[in-house]
Amino acid sequence: MEFPPTVPITYSIAGCSEHSGKYVAENIRVDKPLDQSSRWSGAYQAGNVKQWMLLKTEELCVLKSVTFGKFHRAHPCNMKEFKLLVGLTESNMTEVLHAGLKNDSVPETFLIRYTNSDAVPFPTRYLKIVPLSAHGQSFHTSIWYVSLSGIVDQPFVEQVHLRHEEHQETVILRYILKHLRQRRLLTPYQEIISRAFPETSSSASSPYLSTNPFEHPTLTQLHKSLVLQGDYPVAETLLSSCASQGLLSEAILQFQPSAEWSRIDSDALKEEFMQTDEVNEHPTPRIKPSPRGGHAMCLDRANGLIYMFGGWDGRKSLDDFWVMNVRERQWRLISTSRNSSGDIHPGPRACHKMVFDDNTGDIYLFGRLDEGVSVDPPAPHTTITTTAASRLSEGASPASLPLPGSPPSGNGSSPPPAGNPSPAIYPWSTPWSAEFFRYHTRGGQSGKWELISRNTSAEHGPPLIFDHQMVIDTTSQMIYVYGGRVVDGDWESIKYSGLYSYDIKTGRWKMLNSPDNSSTHPFIPSRFGHSMVLEPSTQTLFIFAGQRDDGYLSDMYTYHIPSNTVTELFSNFTTAGGPDACFTQRALIDTDLREIYVLCGLTKGPPGALSVLEKDSPYWIYRYKRPDQPGKWTKILSLSSPPNKPEPTVGPAPLPRYAHQAVYDNETKTIYMHGGNAGLEKDTEDVVRSGGDGDDDSRQSAPPATRDIGVGTDARREERHVVGGDGEENRLDDFWSLRLKRPDSIDIVRRGKYIIRQQRFRELCEDDVPVKALSYLKTEVSAVVNHSDPDEGSLFRSLLSHLLTPSFAKQHDASSSLASGPSAAKGRSRPDTPSNGIDEDATMTDSDAEPSSSGVTTPISSSVLLTLRLFEEDPSETRAQGEVPPPSAARYRQRTQVFEELLQFVNEDVRQPDRDLLELINIDQMGQEI
Repeated sequence: MEFPPTVPITYSIAGCSEHSGKYVAENIRVDKPLDQSSRWSGAYQAGNVKQWMLLKTEELCVLKSVTFGKFHRAHPCNMKEFKLLVGLTESNMTEVLHAGLKNDSVPETFLIRYTNSDAVPFPTRYLKIVPLSAHGQSFHTSIWYVSLSGIVDQPFVEQVHLRHEEHQETVILRYILKHLRQRRLLTPYQEIISRAFPETSSSASSPYLSTNPFEHPTLTQLHKSLVLQGDYPVAETLLSSCASQGLLSEAILQFQPSAEWSRIDSDALKEEFMQTDEVNEHPTPRIKPSPRGGHAMCLDRANGLIYMFGGWDGRKSLDDFWVMNVRERQWRLISTSRNSSGDIHPGPRACHKMVFDDNTGDIYLFGRLDEGVSVDPPAPHTTITTTAASRLSEGASPASLPLPGSPPSGNGSSPPPAGNPSPAIYPWSTPWSAEFFRYHTRGGQSGKWELISRNTSAEHGPPLIFDHQMVIDTTSQMIYVYGGRVVDGDWESIKYSGLYSYDIKTGRWKMLNSPDNSSTHPFIPSRFGHSMVLEPSTQTLFIFAGQRDDGYLSDMYTYHIPSNTVTELFSNFTTAGGPDACFTQRALIDTDLREIYVLCGLTKGPPGALSVLEKDSPYWIYRYKRPDQPGKWTKILSLSSPPNKPEPTVGPAPLPRYAHQAVYDNETKTIYMHGGNAGLEKDTEDVVRSGGDGDDDSRQSAPPATRDIGVGTDARREERHVVGGDGEENRLDDFWSLRLKRPDSIDIVRRGKYIIRQQRFRELCEDDVPVKALSYLKTEVSAVVNHSDPDEGSLFRSLLSHLLTPSFAKQHDASSSLASGPSAAKGRSRPDTPSNGIDEDATMTDSDAEPSSSGVTTPISSSVLLTLRLFEEDPSETRAQGEVPPPSAARYRQRTQVFEELLQFVNEDVRQPDRDLLELINIDQMGQEI
């Protein structure tokens, strides 16, 4: 749909809460920043009483942005936090923005959401502004000026209106249809289908629900064969047909994947790391980067090249520049500052970042922490907070860092104190200069470094920082830098950096969000050692985790670049099923699959607990549908080396680590990981659970150099390696590739057949002789079981209990089981034994009474009777002579559960809605103000 241009929108005041004195709502229609009385001011403090203002547009429109003007200087009454709601009527409005204003004189414009979750635009006639707080405590909230912009082209807006109404009707009907079919009200169900969705007979599918049928025709046939007819062979054939038609492709991503690691420079390749000198025929070692942490990497996807610069090797910062040819599995040293022949070359550094521009082949490098720039104060009052902040991210172990009140160790594991910074390596370099470099891989300047800026802080860019994050948008030619700790020689306080953009075309920096800008809501608390990835199609940054002061973070935010809008997705993603709070974790994004891959670093429990490394599979996926809405966290399972693949292609899984680096190839769906620190190398048995009192004596070692990972027990998954102890740090130089192993459509069909045959077996136990049921279990059911999977094997063995259940157990309390509704089984596994009434074919009676526990007959309530009758045979269920009779009410519900369990394998856009109608309607709140 092509959108007409955006224009100013005229509005009137439709209503507001009580105002204070002469500060009436009409004042906000005129922009007079020098007039202190030209504003609306609430009669009460915002936190005490709900206040609001309702604007009515002159005509129906598509509202796209709202601009708030301000007084000519900061004012304590300025609105700090607010919400915006829009709607066609005053009584039915949708929240589209929750944000805040800065306490300054600069007008702020907010882009607001004007499409729903199905990407259908919606029209607006009313806008409600709800102030939540003012900048000054105990001050009334003031709004100075409001202007609106959007689309008012009436033919277009009317088309949007009609389409939105059609979409609403379609969504409601889909929920109703699901509800009717669940309750076996098939006559009204068929009537609605034939009138509302005549295209159901077509297999075509549109991206919009407004033109989609209720479900794909193959699924309708599957429901008929499975639920109504109990024709299980046909049901299995239809399930296979779903796979061949691509109806399972999206759902495959919902399954928990396994990690398939391959070591690219395995120890098994030692002979390959030796090459023969053509002159003396003596073997010489092939060069490769030394062990390190805190280095930087970027990927040239087109040529299969991974570039790496610098890092910390435990004694010094590095300035070597390497490239790995992934296809040839070979490292090559490009340069160091010592062999650069006087040309520009970045000096030694760690905790810096690099990005690769796919369009030009240029590499951008920014930030540093080196021997001459330490965040350690010169005085002997070093705290674990400041010192650990500087070296943990480089790969130093906390045990090698000085404890509070102790002087620097001087053992070579930490750089010299910053009281005596080392002299600058280059004429342009100073101890606190924020240099910005570019390296050319193509064109006439290929192989040359270029100094773009000697000090970005003097050009409205970030100061000298380390442990920040940097991403590039190659389409818009913009670089974004966020967070990190500031290094400026001031040891009195810890400083953090904000969010900056760099326009490659113009060479200009711009601050987008200042650090700790708590004047807006929500705001992103400043941090370092965090993760940031870019979703280019929506121009959205994901920012999460890291460290602030001495605490690790488990929050997650998105920043919408065009609208300067922050959305808090999780205040604590650990409680939402995600990883623990973590530091120096690495994140990579696949925008096609809408997945973020997280390779965890250090984690930490309650205050005072030690930093630890997850022992078993510290890798996660975050899946999202929309960047501004919370997604789902899934842990990546461990996987042993794949069979039938010769070494050295595949080796043991990598050690858990921190201060490592990783890049992602979106084309091959491959993650590449290098180096980092696995803690301290000691005895394998030095493994403890997370926690501890923080005493130095309680610290234990990290894992041994190599190990094989398999899917372990729950107890093993709880084990972690505490970082600390005595000994040498286990800094790594290994290089790995990771691909995620997911079930394919063949395996999905097998799982579906397993579900179908379980149901067939249960019915044989009820309807036929035990010998026949047992034979079916041993042959047909066993044939589709993955016996190597503990869960599937356990479920298969539990099916035998259906043969041993006494017949009277099947005469369960039908009224209580049916009253729960089919949705009662939603979100949980189907029972393995016949003790659950909804999984057994109950005997129904015509009696209107049921015996109580005391043997006294009590009448069944009318609501229960209604529920019982809903699942009785529908008049439309006619059958030809010789066909299987319709299922009983209980069996209909039982098969419906099996059908809905199969739908978890089917793509969301071709199946019935996931939620039930009863979940959308809160009867208890009807008639009340929400």
